[in-house]
Amino acid sequence: MSTVSSTADVAEMAALDKAQRKERLHTRINKASGTLNVLGLGWLVPLLKIAAGDNPKAQWKDLWRQAGVPLLAIGIFLALWGNMAPLIKTSLGDIPGPVQVYEQTLNLYADHQRERAKEAVFYERQEKRNAKKLAKNPDAETKIRGYTGKPTYIDQIFTSLKTVFFGFLVGTLIAVPLGVFCGLSPTVNAAFNPLIQIFKPVSPLAWLPIVTMVVSALYVSKDPMFDKAFLTSAITVTLCSLWPTLINTAVGVASIDKDLMNVGRVLRLNWTNKLTKLVLPSSMPYIFTGLRLSLGVGWMVLIAAEMLAQNPGLGKFVWDEFQNGSSQSLAKIMVAVFTIGIIGFLLDRVMSALQAAVTYGETR
Repeated sequence: MSTVSSTADVAEMAALDKAQRKERLHTRINKASGTLNVLGLGWLVPLLKIAAGDNPKAQWKDLWRQAGVPLLAIGIFLALWGNMAPLIKTSLGDIPGPVQVYEQTLNLYADHQRERAKEAVFYERQEKRNAKKLAKNPDAETKIRGYTGKPTYIDQIFTSLKTVFFGFLVGTLIAVPLGVFCGLSPTVNAAFNPLIQIFKPVSPLAWLPIVTMVVSALYVSKDPMFDKAFLTSAITVTLCSLWPTLINTAVGVASIDKDLMNVGRVLRLNWTNKLTKLVLPSSMPYIFTGLRLSLGVGWMVLIAAEMLAQNPGLGKFVWDEFQNGSSQSLAKIMVAVFTIGIIGFLLDRVMSALQAAVTYGETR
């Protein structure tokens, strides 16, 4: 009798231990689901739950909604694009379909690799020449000249990213403090609100000539830290992208619960502690919403500014291909269009991940 009881106890403990392990696994999956959703990998959650022994029917339905439907929509889009593109005739030929665009993507990457190989040979040749020179005369002066080859498509992407991040950073450093002051003080808000409403809708095409002339007049140096073209594009991005962050920061700060501010007064917090412990944490979701909007606006503005001013970057690449007018130009422009869209999506995902890391609540 005791043996049967002991066996039943062992079986019960084993079943309890298995249930506890399963519960812990589901807890970990639920914790990871927020991060995966922010990164755009929410479709992995149903697969993880199926692997953990959850109800397959419900999870397959969720997987179909998160991954199957988007993939089906993309497939339908590609099919319509591939069938309808040849029907549209332009001065540069037919509108390229998905296959032609994919081929040009590979060609652009191959061009980048060839250019990097030329650059490596260029520097290697200089190093060999300098080594021979030093072998003859150890005191001889040597010099490494910079490679001046044509920037590739990949180089243009990184140039645009560097420019937009610089302009976005400057805009953030201006917009967040000013938004905090506007939110805390109705007087300051009344003073700045008319200016915000006037300058917010101004197009980058209107700012660009003014910025170009101002930079040319003020930024005069024999050894400049930044190229004028880079500064012109970055400042234009700053002027057009800071407004969403400024407005959302002001709204977020002004919306802080009055009882919370009264607690700060009761505790006699100084201005710095009130700002860092009450104002900024409470308004952080609004600030990050503004930052996400500003980064998206800045990315769109940058492409237009690069096209108009012929500054290095993706915008200039698109304009050069349009002017080139070859049979491959339309496909290369389409590659740039998809690149701009994908990078814009990834930038928003990065900001969303940062928001999830520093704020509470649901992030989408």
